[in-house]
Amino acid sequence: MLRIPLRSLALVLLCAASPRSARGHEFTMDALMNAFVRVDEREVHLVVRVPIFALRHAGFPLAGREVDVAGSGPAIQRALALIKQDVQLWEGDRLLAPSSAVGRLQLPSDRSFDKYQDALADAEGTPAPGTVIYADQGFLDAHLDYPIDSPHSRFSIGTTVFPEVAGFMRLAIRYLPPGEDGRAMVITSRAGRVSLSPAWYQAAATFVGLGITHILGGVDHLLFLLCLILPFARLRQVIPIVTAFTVAHSFTLIGSAYHLAPSGAWFPPFVETAIAASIVYMALENIVGVDLRRRWVLTGLFGLVHGFGFSYGLKENLQFAGRHLLVALFSFNVGIEIGQVLVLAAILPVLALVRRHVLVGRVGIVIASALVAHTGWHWMIDRGEVLWKTEWPPFDAQALAVLARWVAGMLLAIGLMRFAARRAGNLFSRRMAQ
Repeated sequence: MLRIPLRSLALVLLCAASPRSARGHEFTMDALMNAFVRVDEREVHLVVRVPIFALRHAGFPLAGREVDVAGSGPAIQRALALIKQDVQLWEGDRLLAPSSAVGRLQLPSDRSFDKYQDALADAEGTPAPGTVIYADQGFLDAHLDYPIDSPHSRFSIGTTVFPEVAGFMRLAIRYLPPGEDGRAMVITSRAGRVSLSPAWYQAAATFVGLGITHILGGVDHLLFLLCLILPFARLRQVIPIVTAFTVAHSFTLIGSAYHLAPSGAWFPPFVETAIAASIVYMALENIVGVDLRRRWVLTGLFGLVHGFGFSYGLKENLQFAGRHLLVALFSFNVGIEIGQVLVLAAILPVLALVRRHVLVGRVGIVIASALVAHTGWHWMIDRGEVLWKTEWPPFDAQALAVLARWVAGMLLAIGLMRFAARRAGNLFSRRMAQ
């Protein structure tokens, strides 16, 4: 079961430009709401914490620089009405309507939203006498009940709170279905309606689309793919190369999804720099004319690095997989392969025409590779500067164990790539001979 820790997100970091007026609030950091969605036999309970500034239309009364907590009853009711309107829950395709709603004002230092029962008790309580909440720096904690037909229905959620900053106002949700471990996700109004318990086919469709979008939008991955196929004139020469790349990046993509990849601030810039270096190397190899019959080996090694790059496009979306982590991983990989096939289908005919009518022989390969190498070189320098400024972890026993694990895994992946590439090439050759 996928777990995304949200304890570190439980406190909202807000910056008020002017404490005098909730209407004049400005902020410089991403804003966050916290919520629990618990499913019981007959009801769904939504317990949500919303920053006061996001409910400015409720008109909380002020006493100088402070919120008039004692006189905020009517404003709390208006705020609850806003939450009913802007945080929506569905059972199947039916929009749910809350049967009850209560709320209270709370200090920004409160930690009750670390656990569901504490958050529920807090939302149904009352502020202690003398509680001081400065304008724009407190929360409204609310509890809303939604009658449902069945606890086994498929539920979804959406938010439009504070639409003026769509994409910045985030809702961190901990979903608590009956008889299952909780799941967590973070959404914004741009996400639209998000399934809290997607079916496997819904997760599959979502992640196939994400995989296609990721590869088609990844210019560095596409340039690497172009370098791979530039020297080859026939499709049967391309298939083993692309197969090796597929097997390799699948290996590290799956490992990263299960948190087996190295951690630390140094690793993402290292991967980005290595991807740029792979483009430069392949382009230079095309220019100097190294024996291309063994290209699948280097393709596989670089594919391992590109798999880590693919994983960054996947990690932030795995929260939407629900219980279907393996389905999501497989589907994302399928989407990447579909994207690669689309790219190859578009590039190969163009390259054939260029070789035949524009730049005959190796001239075209050298010119195109030189242009790609130039671009990759600048990327490598820029990304290398970021990597150079990043603190590296100490090379201790733990780091050595991680390194040994990945070396063993890479050797296994190389063996699988060799087998898959040979099988793909032999199969294609037999079909062509027929």
